[in-house]
Amino acid sequence: MSRLPLIIDCDPGVDDAVALLLAFASPELEVLAVTTVAGNVPGHRTQRNARMIRQIAGREDVPVHGGAERPLKRPPAHAGEFHGPEGLGDLQPFEPAGIIGDGPAANAIVDLVMKRPAGEVSIAMMGPMTNLALAMKRERRLAERLGTVVVMGGARSEGGNVTASAEFNVWADPDAAAVVFGSGCEVVCLGLDATHQVRATEARIRAIETIRTEPARTAAAMLRFSQRVERTVVGWEAAPLHDPCTIAWLLRPDLFQLRPCRIEVETSSELTRGHTAVEFRVDPATARHRWAVGVDADGVFDLITGALTPAEDGR
Repeated sequence: MSRLPLIIDCDPGVDDAVALLLAFASPELEVLAVTTVAGNVPGHRTQRNARMIRQIAGREDVPVHGGAERPLKRPPAHAGEFHGPEGLGDLQPFEPAGIIGDGPAANAIVDLVMKRPAGEVSIAMMGPMTNLALAMKRERRLAERLGTVVVMGGARSEGGNVTASAEFNVWADPDAAAVVFGSGCEVVCLGLDATHQVRATEARIRAIETIRTEPARTAAAMLRFSQRVERTVVGWEAAPLHDPCTIAWLLRPDLFQLRPCRIEVETSSELTRGHTAVEFRVDPATARHRWAVGVDADGVFDLITGALTPAEDGR
């Protein structure tokens, strides 16, 4: 079976944790490395959290590289109220046994992409895009060597989740997002317009809770924490599942409806900082960006449940 070479850039984060567990459990993916960035919680915690999830998944073969501790030009901003002070909800932090990858995240991205044939390595971006922007600044040929960059970020018709028009990942480092979207690489963008359609309902969480493995129990615990926060802080009954959509698209692109577009990011106005201007009036033949407008939520959760179910139980 041909496997897709993939770098996962993330800021775990409860939904990042579910995304990592899905990726680690999917034999279709060759996870080359996990790179971490400050975002949902500070950088030292996101790196530790990625290593914790790697250990829970039994995937110590995958290197984890710590990355940017702050945005390119702005003070750090975090979202601990949605992820818990340590970033992984109710999961008690522990010091993982696995080693840290050699070298910072931006260097690892450059090395992994440049040593492979052009277009072979894809990247799933689940947090602020600082690491990839730094990598692009260090290696000017990187954008033309990358495969697809799958981004969880941005908002259009749904409005923002940190300001009226901005989604957190883009708002946290809009300057980095502008570098990535302006680089010429192929970007699939899964913004709030799509991820708000993917809700962790009671039935979907219970389906994962029936799987008797440590990764499944961890994923279910993350979803339970998100459910509690959404009900308390936002008032929604079921929490949206953002970051796992990147992995779901890589595994099952047929679950998503995409439209070719051009995406630009507001960086100069504090009022609309991080706003993603998504323009659909483009030539589909030359458009480098695609925006998700629809998703089969049942299909995404079936994918997660299936991946976390041991082979002897029917996979």
